[in-house]
Amino acid sequence: MSCSALKMIAGLGNPGRDYAQTRHNIGFAVLDRLAQAASVQFDQKQFDAVFCKTRLAGCQTYLIKPMSYMNKSGFPVQKLAAYYKISLEDVMVVHDDMDLPFGRIKVVQSRGHGGHNGIRSIINAFGSKEFVRVRVGVGRPEDPSDKGAKVVGHVLGHFTPEEKLALEDVVAQAADACTLILKHGVSYAMNRINTTN
Repeated sequence: MSCSALKMIAGLGNPGRDYAQTRHNIGFAVLDRLAQAASVQFDQKQFDAVFCKTRLAGCQTYLIKPMSYMNKSGFPVQKLAAYYKISLEDVMVVHDDMDLPFGRIKVVQSRGHGGHNGIRSIINAFGSKEFVRVRVGVGRPEDPSDKGAKVVGHVLGHFTPEEKLALEDVVAQAADACTLILKHGVSYAMNRINTTN
């Protein structure tokens, strides 16, 4: 990523108070952290998203939160990227990931959706997977029985008391990962975060 071009960071989640503190909304929490650090608010609305523009790590960056619900995240992300002429390689997506233990952060690029419906929607909307992702681990349900229902209940469920104690640090680390990608590029961030996190 070079700061000569506009950037976009999209945090995935579901709108509404019922979903506010759930695992599926950790992408929203990371975007809130980035906005807070930059002293900006999500005061613009378009294409079923709330967003703002700020400068992060020297880069002009749009922070966006799709309001279309997780499974339809692709439309607002793609439409805003097209409207502001942001290339797909300059798009970063922050999302929850059950394949990583709680608190683990991993940076990837050009990877499949791995069963994540929000990422599947974005890949379908762009017709490509050539974007950067910051995967934030939320772990899997401990009881493997009735897998489908357990998975939905897990991602739409609230963090445990133990997880809540660490959540602020996890969100801060994910926000730092986004800044690191902007400042030093994807390869550098992968080497730093994926091997030491």
